[in-house]
Amino acid sequence: MRVQAVVVTFNRLSLLQRLLARLATLDRLDGVLVVDNASTDGTGAWLRQHAADLGVRHRTLEENTGGAGGFHAGLAWAMEAGADLAWLMDDDGLPEPDCLDLLLERVESDGLEFCGPAVVAEQDPARLCFPIRLPGGTRVVHEMAAVTAAARDGLIDDVVIPFNGVLVTRDLVQRIGLPREEFFIWGDDVEYLWRAQRAGARIATVAAATFAHPATDDLGTPMLFGRTTYNHTDSDLKHYCMARNNVLNLRDYRGWPFVAMFWFKTLWFYLFTRPRPSRIVLSARAGLAGLRGDFTGHRRYLR
Repeated sequence: MRVQAVVVTFNRLSLLQRLLARLATLDRLDGVLVVDNASTDGTGAWLRQHAADLGVRHRTLEENTGGAGGFHAGLAWAMEAGADLAWLMDDDGLPEPDCLDLLLERVESDGLEFCGPAVVAEQDPARLCFPIRLPGGTRVVHEMAAVTAAARDGLIDDVVIPFNGVLVTRDLVQRIGLPREEFFIWGDDVEYLWRAQRAGARIATVAAATFAHPATDDLGTPMLFGRTTYNHTDSDLKHYCMARNNVLNLRDYRGWPFVAMFWFKTLWFYLFTRPRPSRIVLSARAGLAGLRGDFTGHRRYLR
């Protein structure tokens, strides 16, 4: 099977260089495709000078289209290049040297169509970078040991952290299409996962495969006396896209009761957990824009 890595980058040249150096050591890769989201830190010039020496092909987009636009363009490019599998990742991730081999073993033995590694915090590989809700219940785990214990035959079925070292098959892309480029950032990965689930794809996290990612505080801020969490971020751009895209995803894939729960959590969080009423207004503006199909509002927050 031909495997093309798809890397989306924006203004993180040093991290991109680190990632490409790692990918250059992997025998099972047939190529590396870098989508540069109109970086302004010299990434484009560096790629023009050094990409060929690393066996990397690259395209610089005319404008920053966010992670959603980058993966839309990159996955389409991988399919055009004849890939049987696309290995999708941002520039700040770093797969362990055996990550791809372990994923491919399970694709070949189990017929996985959308699979990924355990995404661990780079600063502490014993912890997950993004918490995982285990299937069949409400339990959310944060430790790598919990993932290993919960795995059945080495897999966490129907769970994956999209676009962080995930493998996607050509057949699945042909069935469900490309990521929604208009989402810009936040929620495009979840939408693609839910679309794959709706299509009946064979999805799993391969517990033995690991992919390091810088830990983030954008996910899982406790609220309601620790009973649940909220995706708080200080960035207005990220919050606008989160609110807009989350409302749309919940409506389309989970139903209006889940939309109502999101609004309840937003109100509670910004009235009581971290009082900031202006964020409620921003959330409402973003959510209504998404429901109207307006994906231009985030541009006012671009820097």
